[in-house]
Amino acid sequence: MSSVNAGAPTHVVADTAALPPVRLAASAATVLVQPTTLCNLDCAYCYLPDRAAAKRMPLAVADAVAAGVREWAREHPVRVLWHGGEPLAVGLPYFRRLLERFAAPGEGRDGGEHAPAEGGPYPVRHGVQTNATLIDEGWCELFASWPVAVDISIDGPGTANAARVDRGGRDSTAKALRGAALLRSAGIDFGLIAVVNDPGPRAARELYAFAVELGCRALGVNLAERKGVHTLPGPRAGGPVVAFWAELAACRRADPRVRVREFEQAYSYIRAELAGHAARRAARPLPPLPMVCHDGAVVPVSPELAGFTHPAYGSFATGNVLSTPLTRLVAEAPDVPWVAEALDGVRACRAGCQYFAYCRGGQAANKYFETGRMDTTETAHCRTTKIDLMEGILAHAQQHHRP
Repeated sequence: MSSVNAGAPTHVVADTAALPPVRLAASAATVLVQPTTLCNLDCAYCYLPDRAAAKRMPLAVADAVAAGVREWAREHPVRVLWHGGEPLAVGLPYFRRLLERFAAPGEGRDGGEHAPAEGGPYPVRHGVQTNATLIDEGWCELFASWPVAVDISIDGPGTANAARVDRGGRDSTAKALRGAALLRSAGIDFGLIAVVNDPGPRAARELYAFAVELGCRALGVNLAERKGVHTLPGPRAGGPVVAFWAELAACRRADPRVRVREFEQAYSYIRAELAGHAARRAARPLPPLPMVCHDGAVVPVSPELAGFTHPAYGSFATGNVLSTPLTRLVAEAPDVPWVAEALDGVRACRAGCQYFAYCRGGQAANKYFETGRMDTTETAHCRTTKIDLMEGILAHAQQHHRP
């Protein structure tokens, strides 16, 4: 991939012989937890297989997850992200009971961001990704009292949000905007996550203006992708996608009120390149991102694989927290055949990709759902969300002389 900016860092494929072996970290800083499979929306691009079924996480599963989280919190902070289906569909009283399983002794029933987990000095923080349509004053009180960090999903103004409909095919925008307004009225900061189906400069301008008007603290951008039960391809890599990212960077530069998740990640990499630290980034252990499903089944990396099976390996779940500690399932994940295949894919990326220190080998789920394998390298998702993003940033930097 040629650089479009003469002042940008020179990208050189790392000498893999000089780097330590690719390995997975033995503990997780973020754990995804699925309180229910049910979602009250039926978004056209959703990848989840069981979102029409109301399967609720038993409290015993939450207890087992909390035990593992407490172990990790002796060594580092841990974030518990309630995600998968619509977490709020489980109902406020039961969601509160799930949260209470993570409270340290002596905390009472409100966890508190700065309260340490049992047995360790580090905090366990909670977050939730929600479609915002079920938010009311009671939910706002819960989010504020624990606290729980909130990210809401709206794809933008007007027709940009057309794919997000309820189970009767009705537009969900008004209900989601009402939820956002309640969060603002309660003084609760929130992030926005948007899926972009037709990227280009106009889409970038409209999305960023929408995020500013909405009053969110940060914007995360997901381009539509082939994944899970959603089998249609995402946007074609190249010109329009590069132009989308370049224009979004220009919007952020002109009005920096909203942070953009993808740019923060990219700029961190660029700073490391300029400082000569990219090899150090490339050598770090890969962070696992375990998904604990409603029934306790654990997918230790690439959580979008949860609920799916491989024709040769079987279920992507490597065990269940009701029978095996979460800490053990994550620590022993590299010994699982499909995880080993995924790590082979990371090794292949490291051997041939100039941006490895940035993307760290991509996600096994994208490789699997696009190619049927996990030991491959570049995917369409990689090109549009990493390579095209970096090219867009560099094009913007060339025009404005700085990121």
